[in-house]
Amino acid sequence: MCTKLRFGLALPQYDYSLPDNAPIRWTSVVDWAVRAESLGFHSVWLSDHLFYDLARYGGPAGPQQGVECFTGLAGLSAVTGRLRLGTLVACNDLRSPALVAKMAATLDVLSGGRVDLGLGAGWFEPEYRAAGIPFERPGVRIRRLGEAVRIIRELLARGELDFEGSHYRLEGARCLPRPVQARLPVFVGGHGDRVARLAGRHADGFNSAWAWEPQDLADRIQLVNRTAEAAGRDPSDVNKTVGLYTLPGRTDRDVSERWSRYVRCSPSGRGLLSFPIWARDKLAGTHMQLTDRIRKFEDLGVSEIVLTFGSIPFQVCDPEAVDEFMEEVAPLVA
Repeated sequence: MCTKLRFGLALPQYDYSLPDNAPIRWTSVVDWAVRAESLGFHSVWLSDHLFYDLARYGGPAGPQQGVECFTGLAGLSAVTGRLRLGTLVACNDLRSPALVAKMAATLDVLSGGRVDLGLGAGWFEPEYRAAGIPFERPGVRIRRLGEAVRIIRELLARGELDFEGSHYRLEGARCLPRPVQARLPVFVGGHGDRVARLAGRHADGFNSAWAWEPQDLADRIQLVNRTAEAAGRDPSDVNKTVGLYTLPGRTDRDVSERWSRYVRCSPSGRGLLSFPIWARDKLAGTHMQLTDRIRKFEDLGVSEIVLTFGSIPFQVCDPEAVDEFMEEVAPLVA
């Protein structure tokens, strides 16, 4: 497991993602990926939704359009040369696991071996209805995710597979061309105990986002580690990462001013919590406050933090905050 803490950027990809973009433009997504690489980010990430809705964040109901994650990352592979390219996370139920393995392997070839494949059980019921997919209870979706992770990891590693499970049956599945990476990382993302156990048993990594206090995340990581040990695995083989809302400032006054910009950019506007309450489980504050909190996550064994610079995932409310973090906060951690 990597011992140097890395930073990733959740790319703006939806209509709401940038203050000056509605609808979102592909050129903006490209510009932000190129900017992330020049700033020294280790990775960039796209989420996976057919459409999104801001009602759960206090905004108006209605579809927010966005870039599809796999084709989007394929496009970004052509304009970047170093960045890791990841899904955070791909909805398992939208595609068959054999197809996902094929897509990930092809993307790995296109990018020269830079793919991290994140998978989730799915949660956004409206897109299930729109796609004509049954939205079953969480336990079923998580068990199906577990089978999918096993299938995808085996196909990526071996290139072919027969599989008989409770949810999937494969006969002569093929995954060619093979990925560039000897082991393309397949991780799972989620909040609950069942996903943490799944990661410990079957996945290459575990991610949870977007609001965590270190002591609370420690409980999830310990569960991942205990489950891995019970399954006869080395817990250090399961990579631990976290996604966090991020708001940096040089002084308390700078933090307050940036918070005002975040509030104006939020769909709920003044309906947001007060800053002290909002910031409790975020990466928010002065540079030294951020550094101290980052160190606590690092002490838990977290190897990468994926940052989103707003009050909603995959949002950049203040572009200067991104530059400031990588130019002034990241060096303090290093």
